[in-house]
Amino acid sequence: MRITRRASVFVSLMIVGTIASAMFATWLPLQFSMLTVFLFAGPHNLFEFRYFLTRLPARFGRSRDFVLVAFSGIFVLTLTYLLLPILFYGGVWSGDGWLTMLGSWNSLLLLWLATLVWLRGKQQRGRNWNWAKYSWPVALGLGSINWLAPELFSLALVYLHPLVALWFLERQLRRSRPELLRAYHGFLALLPMVLIAMVWQLSHSPALADDNGLAWRITQHAGAELLPNISSHLLVALHVFLEMLHYAVWLLVLPSITGGKIWDVNSIPLVRHPRGFPRLISAALMLGVFVVAVLWIGFGIDYATTRDVYFAVAIAHVVAEAPFLLRTM
Repeated sequence: MRITRRASVFVSLMIVGTIASAMFATWLPLQFSMLTVFLFAGPHNLFEFRYFLTRLPARFGRSRDFVLVAFSGIFVLTLTYLLLPILFYGGVWSGDGWLTMLGSWNSLLLLWLATLVWLRGKQQRGRNWNWAKYSWPVALGLGSINWLAPELFSLALVYLHPLVALWFLERQLRRSRPELLRAYHGFLALLPMVLIAMVWQLSHSPALADDNGLAWRITQHAGAELLPNISSHLLVALHVFLEMLHYAVWLLVLPSITGGKIWDVNSIPLVRHPRGFPRLISAALMLGVFVVAVLWIGFGIDYATTRDVYFAVAIAHVVAEAPFLLRTM
């Protein structure tokens, strides 16, 4: 099967963008991190929210249990995650209590994911979902690993989460642009080479200067304290590079493939259905635009604090990706 001209252009643009992102992340990791979060953090959540709306069925039917567990989990996991620092810094828990809370949250996340996979497997019987029966053993096994080092387990999620966008893109290509799949898989094969090149280039680089609050926050988010033997320059560069891939998929690649514009609500099943909610959906998208504007204003007034607030609240979209990804499979 030959790669078409369109596929060649598609993968070439992705490769150029990836290499450019890797170069900037390697050269100016702190500055690139601040710039990308300021520009793209809010808008990418808005585009992701719109994409998720298109994946919601007008009527749940056989998916009712799956949807109830999904949205209940998103609410509970987000709320409990936001409560963790409040309980810790408020003195309710101290010392090793932080690790206990974090390990418990990670375990709850794994059990929720296992439940979603099991429910989705029940819906998709006869459609190559036999592997769903292993969701519980896998969740329990990962839960055991989590309790060995809860903070490192959470850090692994920080680095793995951006890659989920690439999975969404693969599923969307398989659904609507199958002629691009082969080229896309070729692009994915190149990604490890880019990451290896970054590690080789930065593994012995000196640590980044984190003598101000913002730089310290960025290096800590990338795991500098948990992995002191690894250069913080490498950690921040890898993290911002992966985040840039994440932003590019949601803001550029997926919209160009689906053809959906942010205000084109007619492509959303909850709008087209006779019993849909067109005004509610439009209002939700308008609220999303307002939140993005508020986020930009917050970054301009107090970047460090707004960044902290954003990455705390953004856990909602992180956990929300799991059920919507399962629905594409």
